[in-house]
Amino acid sequence: MEKPSFTIPEVSLSSAAAGAHTMPVIGLGTAADPLDEAAMKSAVIEGLSLGYRHFDTASMYGSEVPLGDVIAEALDLGLVGSRKELFITSKLWCSDAHADRVVPALKESLRKLRLEYLDLYLVHWPISCKPGTYVYPVDSEDLMPMDFESVWGAMEECQRLGLTKSIGVSNFSCKKLETILSFATIPPSVNQVEMNPVWQQKKLREFCKEKGITITAFSPLGARGTNWGTNLVMENETLQEIAEARGKSIAQVCLRWIYEQGATSVVKSFNKGRMRENLEIFDWELGEGDLRRIDRIPQKKMMLKEEFISPMGPYKSVDELWDGEL
Repeated sequence: MEKPSFTIPEVSLSSAAAGAHTMPVIGLGTAADPLDEAAMKSAVIEGLSLGYRHFDTASMYGSEVPLGDVIAEALDLGLVGSRKELFITSKLWCSDAHADRVVPALKESLRKLRLEYLDLYLVHWPISCKPGTYVYPVDSEDLMPMDFESVWGAMEECQRLGLTKSIGVSNFSCKKLETILSFATIPPSVNQVEMNPVWQQKKLREFCKEKGITITAFSPLGARGTNWGTNLVMENETLQEIAEARGKSIAQVCLRWIYEQGATSVVKSFNKGRMRENLEIFDWELGEGDLRRIDRIPQKKMMLKEEFISPMGPYKSVDELWDGEL
């Protein structure tokens, strides 16, 4: 295979097993509804040729098996030198967010991915639901409060067993991270959250930087065209003007902005041209004026997750779920 077109910078993760562990600052996401497995597999192969090495999946995405298939194929064909060159992230679903189910859930993800270990395993959401249920949205009567201490203890056990090199969380507020940090013996390495110029996460970014937690942005372009996304990012006038002035795309401006904030990102695109474009962000910089203009963009969170709100559940309001950090 030809040498990859792009070399993607990496960041060191704190609390990694066996010392230094680095993560590429851009990964390729596999969440799609509906999931076109053939398109996803083709995108992963194309991504490998471009230089992508971080691939993000989750038990709830339904993409672990096809991702595992294409990784095995790529290794067999020599499209990538070895498993060590890859960075694979998966996530613990709410119905497995119970102390006795965490290790078995990770082992099941590894079976589907046909891997011996993950590079990063994340608690997908700060809520549990009835064990053994794998439906989304979750039935309101199945929502349960998460026992953060016991679940995180089981996540730490996953790392100690060598099933994953690093552990982290997703969609956690500062307050919920503080709860985890109050008893963690292995702190979270990563918090994967919604982040883009229209939802900049300033407070969370400052908190995570102070605690040595890497932020990974999902929906960095607003997930336009999905049933959960928004047009507010890609149609933002300020971003359009900056992109035009710089001779870049709006997507490139967004991803460069995230990179300059010290965060990483996971981008879901199966389009070859856009996959290449999303990597063309490392040989230029945004100007101080650009950054000031982006800083003034009105903020609006896209993914409130009202489906996790229930009078019978642990979160009675959106404000409770996000601890007022909206």
